[in-house]
Amino acid sequence: MTVTREQVLDALSKIVDPGLGQDIVAAQMAKAVSVSGDQVSFVIEVDPAKGPAMEPLRQAAVAAVEALPGVAKVSAVLTAHSTTPSAPRTAPKGPPPDLNIGRKKPAEPASKKIPGVDHVVAIASGKGGVGKSTVAANLAIALTAMGKRVGLLDADVYGPSQPRMLGISGRPSSPDGKIILPLRNHGVTAMSIGFMVPEGEAVVWRGPMLMGALQQMLGQVQWGRLDVLLIDLPPGTGDVQLTLSQKAEVTGAIIVSTPQDIALLDARKALDMFRKTDVPVLGIIENMSGYICPNCGHEAHIFGHGGARAEAERLGIPFLGEIPLDLAIREAGDGGAPIVAARPSSPQSRAFIDAAERLIDTGKI
Repeated sequence: MTVTREQVLDALSKIVDPGLGQDIVAAQMAKAVSVSGDQVSFVIEVDPAKGPAMEPLRQAAVAAVEALPGVAKVSAVLTAHSTTPSAPRTAPKGPPPDLNIGRKKPAEPASKKIPGVDHVVAIASGKGGVGKSTVAANLAIALTAMGKRVGLLDADVYGPSQPRMLGISGRPSSPDGKIILPLRNHGVTAMSIGFMVPEGEAVVWRGPMLMGALQQMLGQVQWGRLDVLLIDLPPGTGDVQLTLSQKAEVTGAIIVSTPQDIALLDARKALDMFRKTDVPVLGIIENMSGYICPNCGHEAHIFGHGGARAEAERLGIPFLGEIPLDLAIREAGDGGAPIVAARPSSPQSRAFIDAAERLIDTGKI
């Protein structure tokens, strides 16, 4: 008998948070519920002030799901959001950050060195749809798990996805209308234009506005002390990429591509762009590398296989790893807890963790 997601949610609805007097489903604390065969995973989002005190609640939720017929393994983690899920959101203190939306020039240019940030690593792709943002979010959490202090800047202005992937909502606050205080979840300090505009609202900007917004997110955000700041770039080789290479001291770039020939063609353009702007390429990641059928175990290479590895070898660039095409990765990202946070011991997470370890092994961060 195969358990369903609805059965899991029904079991979780029997678990009541005594502090709220509500079950964890009704209180919207149960997140990223995923069922893969006889394995179930989910995240319980709690008030960060309660933290370890919520462990008995997690254990009770695990026991309730383990009791369901057809469940062999349950993975559940506690995560803390900057805004308690059950509490009404209060307005941030101080005036809103001045992002000069609609104006061409930023308030002040960013310096080459971002204060407090040791390394800046761009996550780039030659084309859209290759899973660059998914790789960036999971790589950030994997590096955090290894003890690194990690920030993630979502510079994909037209299609910001990190607020949803990291499970962060709300608007950053500002003590003076200039300094922007970033948000945080899963141990990652994050900033995105998606925090500043309503979800679903289009950002219709010309190049100078894009460049101004990027400079301000680099220079006005109070990042604190970071070992590495990952920058999730938009696809292609346009204004944002050029501005980053000119206005910030970039340690290097990671290229994300699928094995598909057409994607590799565009990936080569991204590689050439970084060569022309004197930004070292730290490695290539092949995403959607293979699909393993959960029923029979057969591995299919829907987009091909090995193309990114061959390209890395041809150019003498480190190959950081292969990420599978897997439903659990997609569901975890949509649910606000990337797979490395939701199921850190899973084979899917291992692929991202291996890539993070190889990145550290390059000695660049």
